[in-house]
Amino acid sequence: MNRREFVSVLAAAAVVPAAAMATTGTAYTPGLVERELAAGKTVFLDFYTSWCSTCASQERTINALKAEFPAYAEAVTFIAVDWDQHSRSDLAKRLAIPRRSTLVVLKGDQELGRIVAGTRREDIKALMDTALTAATS
Repeated sequence: MNRREFVSVLAAAAVVPAAAMATTGTAYTPGLVERELAAGKTVFLDFYTSWCSTCASQERTINALKAEFPAYAEAVTFIAVDWDQHSRSDLAKRLAIPRRSTLVVLKGDQELGRIVAGTRREDIKALMDTALTAATS
């Protein structure tokens, strides 16, 4: 392997973990949640960090469930909130988000469910089912 091939392989290897850590939804920007809720959408928030193993486990489960049950992604708005960037945001304060690895479902002005640091597939699926029910009713 020559130097150019080696550098290319190294660059690709650096990108793979980033792609593997692709977030569970649309990247959060201030005002996004409020706009989606005002439009009548059900919102699933994933407060995560790139370095959190609990967040990574939640993300794998959420993405696997979305792949297994496409209705989740079709009916619910998934928004990924980077805790490192937005832990002090108005959204995090208003919802009293205690830490990264927090999942929250919102519809209108109501919180329908929350998981803090939980990684059990059954619990995450139940929260996603709550979001789907709200979105389709």
